[in-house]
Amino acid sequence: MTAAQPFEPLILPNDNYNQALVAQVHPLNWKNPTPQACYDLVVIGAGTAGLVIAGGAAGLGLGLKIALIERHLMGGDCLNVGCVPSKSLLRSSRVIADLKKASGYGIGVDEPSVDFAAVMERVRRIRSQISPNDSAHRFQSLGVDVFLGEAKFVDRRSIRVAGEILRFQKAVITTGARAAAPNIPGLETTGYLTNETVFSLTDRPDRLAVVGGGPIGCELAQAFRRFGSEVVLLERGAQVLTREDPDAAEIVQQVFRQEGIQLVLEGEVLRVERTAAGKVITYRSEGREASVTVDEILVGAGRAPNVEELNLEAIGVEYDLQQGIQTNDYLQTTNPKIYAAGDICMNWKFTHAADAAARIVIKNALFTPFGIGRSKLSDLVMPWVTYTDPEVARVGLSTQEAQQQGIAIKTIVIPLEKIDRAITDSETEGFVKIHYQPGTDRILGATIVAKHAGEMISEITTAIVGKVGLSKLSSVIHPYPTQAEGIKKAADAYRRTLLTPRSQTLLGILRCLTR
Repeated sequence: MTAAQPFEPLILPNDNYNQALVAQVHPLNWKNPTPQACYDLVVIGAGTAGLVIAGGAAGLGLGLKIALIERHLMGGDCLNVGCVPSKSLLRSSRVIADLKKASGYGIGVDEPSVDFAAVMERVRRIRSQISPNDSAHRFQSLGVDVFLGEAKFVDRRSIRVAGEILRFQKAVITTGARAAAPNIPGLETTGYLTNETVFSLTDRPDRLAVVGGGPIGCELAQAFRRFGSEVVLLERGAQVLTREDPDAAEIVQQVFRQEGIQLVLEGEVLRVERTAAGKVITYRSEGREASVTVDEILVGAGRAPNVEELNLEAIGVEYDLQQGIQTNDYLQTTNPKIYAAGDICMNWKFTHAADAAARIVIKNALFTPFGIGRSKLSDLVMPWVTYTDPEVARVGLSTQEAQQQGIAIKTIVIPLEKIDRAITDSETEGFVKIHYQPGTDRILGATIVAKHAGEMISEITTAIVGKVGLSKLSSVIHPYPTQAEGIKKAADAYRRTLLTPRSQTLLGILRCLTR
């Protein structure tokens, strides 16, 4: 056994929770194992995709020799700087928002206060609590040879890590992506936060600028506003969440304005500078220049694939510094013995997408001799959620994508103000919108905006995957009252479109007679 490559990850603040995290995902006293003569599969990168591939392949009980290499923290973005800390933070922000609305439900409470240091301590505690799932020791116990250190390909069948050479039959690159700031004059020298550093804060910034109105920017902008920061959100596009339905984005924008977030749409950041008063951002919007002074800048726009230092040229793997590694629909790179999965090569930059892609790689790399029976990435039906309040959940085609692809669609919209449970909850900001193929009941896509839209979208995803149309969906019994009744109401609305004018009249008469 050899010592891991010298590296001491220091995650600030260096408290007991972060020390416990590091002890799980990059133990300082870790000893790399003695390499096997040749591995069936070497996985580079221990984020979601890498962990699923390594653990899944080792857990098949076939005696496969699997190696997993990680240079930084096992668990990748999701555990350390993504899903886990962000959703822990958002939960606290929802609590404070609910308390501020309590009087509207007949509940009297004193003006709630936020202990920001305690909020962030909770984030760190939860992260360390979950970290054993992704730990080096756990994967070692699964039969994976875990190597901590920088990986670099030597040739098409070998890779170097911490002074050792690992030979392999096949390899998978799952090194992910990192936050990348836009090229704004003065930004680097002035300083800024990203999702990789914001969770190290212990003091709440009084004034915060968020650059980029994508999911990360929107979620954190709302959270910090609820914690008491003055927040300005600058977005280059005409709406926040530019990939989403404009009606959905408009609801989020309305909520943001109601909560006191200053929205600057179609805003181009021109320069940033540090002054005695704070960090000054100069931007152009609606043809005019303006500026705002803040204490911190959070950049929520841009990702860069982690392709450097791998020596991909030596193994014939083509890549792009912006788009990442080039793969085909089977997640093979331009070297057929090398695969890739996750943020390093995919447009879907979600944990669940990396998980699904990892399962494709296990099958295609290990169990499809001569390419027979391979699975395709394009066959996946991929939902996603932006965890603003209300949430925006999406699966399948949007209206804009259908127009761009020349696909005819029909759309049913059920506003939440028509749903009894949403009314009783006083959560009527939102809708269920379902697109279907004209002349059939085939569902092509959906967008849901609701408090817990992420918990609702899976019913539509299941219907698309199982080829369950709106007619069948209308026969699904939903407990009353639930906000998911919006889905059934949409399906019922489709059924009503099948009725002729005469049958609609007869149905109306029957309803009158049975009253």
